[in-house]
Amino acid sequence: MKVAYFGTYEREYPRNAQVISCLRGAGVEVDEIHVAVWDGIRAGWSAGAGTAARLAVAEARLLTRHVTNADAVIVGYPGHFDLPAAKRTARGRPIVFNPLVSLADTLVADRARFRSGSPIARMLEIVDRRAFDAADLIVADTDAQARFFAHLTGTPVEVCFVGAEDRLFTPSWKPDEPFTVLFVSKLIPLQGVDVVLEAARLAPELRFRVVGSGQLDALLDRRPPNVEHVPWVDYDRLPDELHRAGCALGIFGTSPKAARVIPNKAFHALACGTPLVTADTPAARELVVDGESALLVPPGDPAALAEALRRLAAHAELRQSLSTAGRTAYEQRASEAVLGARWRGIIERLL
Repeated sequence: MKVAYFGTYEREYPRNAQVISCLRGAGVEVDEIHVAVWDGIRAGWSAGAGTAARLAVAEARLLTRHVTNADAVIVGYPGHFDLPAAKRTARGRPIVFNPLVSLADTLVADRARFRSGSPIARMLEIVDRRAFDAADLIVADTDAQARFFAHLTGTPVEVCFVGAEDRLFTPSWKPDEPFTVLFVSKLIPLQGVDVVLEAARLAPELRFRVVGSGQLDALLDRRPPNVEHVPWVDYDRLPDELHRAGCALGIFGTSPKAARVIPNKAFHALACGTPLVTADTPAARELVVDGESALLVPPGDPAALAEALRRLAAHAELRQSLSTAGRTAYEQRASEAVLGARWRGIIERLL
């Protein structure tokens, strides 16, 4: 079997790198038909007019590309603007869209970049709907997200977790002393950085390490003294951060989208065997069990988060059991071998 992975997708973004790696591991030949737009842009969709111009040029270039001997075409993330070029290039071959998100849901409802009902918000809703309708199949990252996508389109939706890259995220957890709470974040509202900072204020005896920058950077200007901020760490250094941490945090936002997603960093932590603490959401419960493979706390509740972290810091045996069971959950449900077979099966059923 051969597929073309197509579009302006961000090559190093985990969802794309992971899917390509999983497919190749499952014996699928992957031909990348890629024109760079998003690579190396930390701000992503909010990068501005310059990126919009590059996107327009890229779409024109994609229209000239050809798919050779591929059984199907996969449009990678972010690829909402790539579907017209993909349909022309595919020439009747089935198209699988790997969107990860709805643009309107992300930029309007979740990040509040644009006002609901504004012309831009309505335009993003149209882009979502047309992209989803143009595909023959959509692949969501959780069941909860699949149900949301199903309300936006009549296109069939399948589910495959994001997972982690096995070449990087290995089970080598050996935490440093003293116990340190690691929070890797783009600092967008969904992540709940405000909840994490308030939990740090409530538990001043614990050390917190926040890695990342983004929309809510200003909140870190008023961080408590037990919070260290590292603005950026290269992606291939994230495993080192996880291996040294006492535990890793997921997301704690209260938006509808926060309840539907499992962030990359949760898979990364589980793959490394680092104890995971994250919000108790429908999506999280698709992967982990509270008190067994992770600690789950109510979204938006800094007091509950602080109490969970105190409990974890005080009980080495709990940390070890979460490490072992978390890694097992990853191996059974989100490893490259499992997800590669899942992706191959999805494409085989479509064909």
